[in-house]
Amino acid sequence: MAPPSFDLGLRREAAMSGNTGAPCGPEPRAWQRRLIQLLRARLVAANPGGQDVLLHAGPGAGKTLGALLAFQQLQREGRLDRFVVFCHRSAIARQWISAAARLGLVLQEWETPGGTASAATGQGLLLSYQAAALHRLRLERELGRHLQGRSWLAIADEVHHLGLDPLEPEATAWGHAFSSLSGGAQLRLGLTGTPFRADNLGFCSARRIRMHDQDGPAERIIPDLCVEPRALIAAGDVRPLEFRFQDGWVEHGRPEDGRDTETSPLSAEQRESWRARNLRRAIRPGDRGGIALRLLLQARRRLERVRLEHPGAGGLVVARDIGHAGAIADLLAKEGDRVHLVHSQDPEAAQRLAAFQAGEADWLVSIDMCAEGFDAPRLRVVAYLTTVVTRSRFVQAITRAVRMDGDRSCQETIPRRPSYVYAPADPLLIGYARGWTVSEPYVIRTRPTDTAPAAAGSPGSDQRLPLQALADDAGRMLSVSGPELPLFRRQ
Repeated sequence: MAPPSFDLGLRREAAMSGNTGAPCGPEPRAWQRRLIQLLRARLVAANPGGQDVLLHAGPGAGKTLGALLAFQQLQREGRLDRFVVFCHRSAIARQWISAAARLGLVLQEWETPGGTASAATGQGLLLSYQAAALHRLRLERELGRHLQGRSWLAIADEVHHLGLDPLEPEATAWGHAFSSLSGGAQLRLGLTGTPFRADNLGFCSARRIRMHDQDGPAERIIPDLCVEPRALIAAGDVRPLEFRFQDGWVEHGRPEDGRDTETSPLSAEQRESWRARNLRRAIRPGDRGGIALRLLLQARRRLERVRLEHPGAGGLVVARDIGHAGAIADLLAKEGDRVHLVHSQDPEAAQRLAAFQAGEADWLVSIDMCAEGFDAPRLRVVAYLTTVVTRSRFVQAITRAVRMDGDRSCQETIPRRPSYVYAPADPLLIGYARGWTVSEPYVIRTRPTDTAPAAAGSPGSDQRLPLQALADDAGRMLSVSGPELPLFRRQ
């Protein structure tokens, strides 16, 4: 069968160093070798502004391992001495520490209070964005003392969180703290799977190119290295996704109170206020329209079929809030499923996530804890039942189901067997699904535009209606499949 495009097992890494006695490590993928070459060139050239490097690679590409392999190789060459990782979640921090240990690198976490920024006992230091913002002055002193005279690499994980707003610096404190603390780094490497923001702001480690189009002056952010999901799918590094959008007519009003009702087609509603109202009603698991209920039942049946060839497969439901998540969890539990509910207010959330990763539940119902950085290769079905319709949140959620592990890689041919996404047939979500495998530039406007707020800063989202719901088609399941999704026809 077909293994991943790089060796996940530990092996002698002689090709990169020319030394048969080099430390053991995974064989880099082709794009990871290009990253090493790019960083090396930036160190050699040392041009003004050249210390900022932005890497855009989809989930499952190996961004964490790629950044660590790059540091390790440049350290062997005597070009770098230390590295500092900035990230925004404790779960992601643990993954960084684990990945570093696989390569024989010591990455220690800075802890507060009473923590120390000493990197004397290891090559790397790990900081949260929150700690960097809250303890910036202290960290400036400690990092300056321990990194003085050393060449070091600053790594910003999911760097799109580090927005920069010169007019409201307090609103983007993470970005300003990173800029201040990493000012002495020889290189600043930003990693992201979604290189854009919904608030029309730039972010750290991203170079801006001025441009002018029909809408006037703007700035464009273009990654220095881009690894598109479609390339990862073709290489067999990640799974393709197939989408199932549940359509239907949404009824507004309260007929039980004698009030008039109005109906709106979910997939074809053009009025933004009505589109948002439709989605709010469509995700209710107990609503008389039954869109959410039908969607969940379809997702359950799909997971049962997937388990015939992938016995350990699991599903994820992305819910709107705690009450909504609880109702969905209860519904699934009544169907006989084992369900773990996780949210940010649950003190045992980390343990529940780990238990799901280990296979202790059929479904994981979450609000905002299973997007960036959550790694569970057993995930094969995602039900997206939330009113958050920004492209970044949607793509981050659905791509939890694209990851491969070593065991499955050896059992499946390329292209890999798909994972499945179930969602209400909201026009914005369908538009995002159409272009999730390709990278489009993030354009920052210098003045307000007339585009809908939900589309601002969301590449790939336009105002074309992807579907037209006709009376005889309402309620059907709309299917989309393949790594490159076709344009939807207009009727």
